[in-house]
Amino acid sequence: MDRHAEDARIFKAFCDPNRLKILELLRGGEKCACVLLEDLEISQSTLSYHMKILCDSGVVVGHPEGKWMHYAISEEGAQRARGRLQALTNSGDASDTGCVCRK
Repeated sequence: MDRHAEDARIFKAFCDPNRLKILELLRGGEKCACVLLEDLEISQSTLSYHMKILCDSGVVVGHPEGKWMHYAISEEGAQRARGRLQALTNSGDASDTGCVCRK
């Protein structure tokens, strides 16, 4: 997978209000899917859809406990997302415009 496709996969995690709510809830630590369902008032299938995107991005990790999945923010994945955002938005040397047009 090329870098741009990887970046799109990472940043897709942040492009939905429900996923942002989930990330906010997970900031407090690991949560069971049953708790997320109660707090978000969404269906099981909707939660599963959003958790797949969050886990595929690497920002969230999940593991089964009994019949429920438990989710947490991946520090490694969050750091990777922060690093990619910084790399994409870093203006570099402001004196070099990169313009080669004739004046």
